[in-house]
Amino acid sequence: MNIPLTPLRFLRYAERQYPARTAVVCKEKRYNYKEFADRTRRLAGALHQNGVQPDDRVAFLSTNCHRLLEAYYGVLEAGAILLPLNIRLTASELAYILNDAGATILFLERQFLPLVEAFRKDLNSVRSFVLLEGTPEASWLCAQDYDGLLAAAAPRSADISTIDENAVAELFYTSGTSANPKGVMLTHRNVYLLAIHVCMAFQIPNGNVELHTIPLFHANGWGVAHFLTQLGGKHVMVQRFDTKEIFRLIETEGARTCSLVPIMATALVNCRERKNYNLSSLTRIVIGGAASSPTLIREVEEAFGCECVSGYGLTETSPTLSLSMMKVGMEWAGEQRYIGQAMTGYAVPGVEMRIVDANDRDVPPDGQSIGEIVVRGDGVMEGYWRQPEATAEVMRGGWFHTGDMATLNGDGYFLIVDRKKDIIVSGGENISSLELEKAILAHPAILEAGVIPVPDEKWGEVPKALVVLKPNAIVTESELMDFCRARLAHYKCPRSFEFVDSLPKTGTGKILKKDIRKKYWHGQDTLRPESAAAKKSS
Repeated sequence: MNIPLTPLRFLRYAERQYPARTAVVCKEKRYNYKEFADRTRRLAGALHQNGVQPDDRVAFLSTNCHRLLEAYYGVLEAGAILLPLNIRLTASELAYILNDAGATILFLERQFLPLVEAFRKDLNSVRSFVLLEGTPEASWLCAQDYDGLLAAAAPRSADISTIDENAVAELFYTSGTSANPKGVMLTHRNVYLLAIHVCMAFQIPNGNVELHTIPLFHANGWGVAHFLTQLGGKHVMVQRFDTKEIFRLIETEGARTCSLVPIMATALVNCRERKNYNLSSLTRIVIGGAASSPTLIREVEEAFGCECVSGYGLTETSPTLSLSMMKVGMEWAGEQRYIGQAMTGYAVPGVEMRIVDANDRDVPPDGQSIGEIVVRGDGVMEGYWRQPEATAEVMRGGWFHTGDMATLNGDGYFLIVDRKKDIIVSGGENISSLELEKAILAHPAILEAGVIPVPDEKWGEVPKALVVLKPNAIVTESELMDFCRARLAHYKCPRSFEFVDSLPKTGTGKILKKDIRKKYWHGQDTLRPESAAAKKSS
């Protein structure tokens, strides 16, 4: 008899094989795998007692904590669908998502009480609000908090043999740009197979210790919630990104791996207190979520004495698609190693990747020809929640169209040059904002950089760079101009630089270029901030 593919099997296995091994560390709390599994079963029982039905959507508004990790298994044990919410969204955005998903119950951290109070009356499906910790004081909250519900519940386990592996297990909403957010449906099969493939690709050791530096509301924290559990690893929860707290946890918990977005890595490299901690346990740092640069890869390896590689994926792909580790038999010497490890990389097992032109025809693998990355594989989503037309558009021809523009070289390594909407079309030439940002970030005075198009009467649009300097660093606009022109064709270089204190970012540290673009295109071309360049480049 074939056993359905479901992530519930990961925790069942870890509980049997490693019952006394530490499963999760969250502030002062520590649970072994037996205790962790028991709590997930009690959560399933509590959901059942509170009227949650099969396929109901159970929402969590929470930072990284053991309770949200428990939900990754407990909600599925109850036969329901987990809906982790992005804590950086506004009241109206959260209300839209909860209504669109038809969530029936919302678990929330105390710090988000005022936020939920602002939109709860606009909800049309949520019937219960449960505080994750502390005494519920507001009249609209459930009388018991999360731990109170667990204490009063009888454990409940799903019969795995009856689970439909193609049923939706998790529902994540993409960030809306020109349209409302879309719910990405990931099935039991999706997340199960992707976890297996990630373990194979990264050769993650049994009992690994990983910091949850990426929020769990982002595609299960880039898969860590699942693949680390199947290996009986230790989940070390990070509630908010604070450099000294990251260093402390690495030292005290013996963390071996973590995932970062570039701005996080930059902050850790430039933190002066880093040398006060013993970080020798680290073996690998994976950078993803946004394009990295060879400069940053080198700085991370020099600062931490561990391997640093890039990874790539999307919410719609569960999420991992590729990694930039050096293949067996290849030899990257000197700076070439950093260039290689900053690439988008090659497809992990279970994933097929291509680059196609506007007519979905393959472009040459010459490292120069640009096209859109399309993929298919075990982790690709079932579709967008209740949006069949949007699903059909991105899944045309049986391949998921990512919207990422890239090249492919003869060794099978992809390199993203930009998002479709971020390609700058100046005088008929396509310019990659990512290429410009990498060149600017190589300057020792630059901490962050974001390149956007701005209107130009002669060329239509030209690149403009917004930069944040490192503490106490000094550099002029003309010096940065010369620095870029020494490294790039002149037509690609920014026509202007603007020095800013900070750049707007998403919950995982991606620069919000759409917010920056609005400032410079206001009243001139309302299409450009979202779609005009994409139409030109395709």
